[in-house]
Amino acid sequence: MDQTTLYTVYKEQVNKSLMEKFQYKNIHQIPKLVKVTLNRGLGEASQNAKILEKSVLEFSLITGQAPMITKAKKSIAGFKIREDLPIGLMVTLRKYRMYTFLNKFINLSLPRIRDFRGVDVKGFDGRGNFNIGLKEQLLFPEIQYDQVDKIDGLDISVVTTAKTDQECFMLLKALGMPFKDTLI
Repeated sequence: MDQTTLYTVYKEQVNKSLMEKFQYKNIHQIPKLVKVTLNRGLGEASQNAKILEKSVLEFSLITGQAPMITKAKKSIAGFKIREDLPIGLMVTLRKYRMYTFLNKFINLSLPRIRDFRGVDVKGFDGRGNFNIGLKEQLLFPEIQYDQVDKIDGLDISVVTTAKTDQECFMLLKALGMPFKDTLI
């Protein structure tokens, strides 16, 4: 499935099934994806610039988009952080890049997890959004194992227009997200 096919699946199949399931009166009530955000905190990047460079390259490979470098807002002596030092990375994906990433994440990356039994449903935030934390970047096919110096995790947030967790669950389930349990 490529990015247009996931979007096509959403337009042709998911819309209809959600309309019937939740008895919407208007097509604009149907939940849809707004954006996907990837986040990584790099506390040790303040001491080592190569860690930051490697992470920027990894995020660019994974998402197809250059990440934004987040900087410290204030100095914290206990963590050896000064104001305006780089401490993390963030990428926001929208439109076709969002569908491309989700397709790759659902169909290529998640099945590469050893002993994968499904995505935990505890990642819903109560407002119709979904969050998942990954422990390593090696799940993505673009990352070569021998080019990785340090294994870092990342957080993925899927923002939708759904009003409830149930609507978001049904939307992501229909798009192919392999959940472990059912949301009550």
